[in-house]
Amino acid sequence: MSAVGVAAHEAGHALQQQAAYALFDLRMWLVPATQIASFAWSGLFMLGFVFRGFGPQFIGLAIAVFSVLTLFQVVTLPVEFDASRRAKEQLLKLGLVQRVESPGVSAVLNAAAMTYVASMLTAVLELVGLLLMARDQRR
Repeated sequence: MSAVGVAAHEAGHALQQQAAYALFDLRMWLVPATQIASFAWSGLFMLGFVFRGFGPQFIGLAIAVFSVLTLFQVVTLPVEFDASRRAKEQLLKLGLVQRVESPGVSAVLNAAAMTYVASMLTAVLELVGLLLMARDQRR
């Protein structure tokens, strides 16, 4: 059941693209920025501590860059839940999964979605931590 659920979830993303699902498009638009931001934010943050005179500027820039990663995680969450919803609908509609099997597929897809919830919460908490560190450095 898990392989079918995962494959259907990925097909759900294709359905999102076909339907021009706005959050999917936004997420795809953010991908290049997140690739850069994932490497840049920590270097900028460290420069803020190394170059004390320019510290607040570097740290502020690092926080702005990390905010792109957090935004990506926030946008990703509904995209992933929607792909799973579309997947479940199609599996039932096409008869690939019987109603009796639906709870198993839902369990697999929901468990996978929880990884995205954890990622989003982690990003939000890291952003809060960065903001608190920046505030403490200004004192």
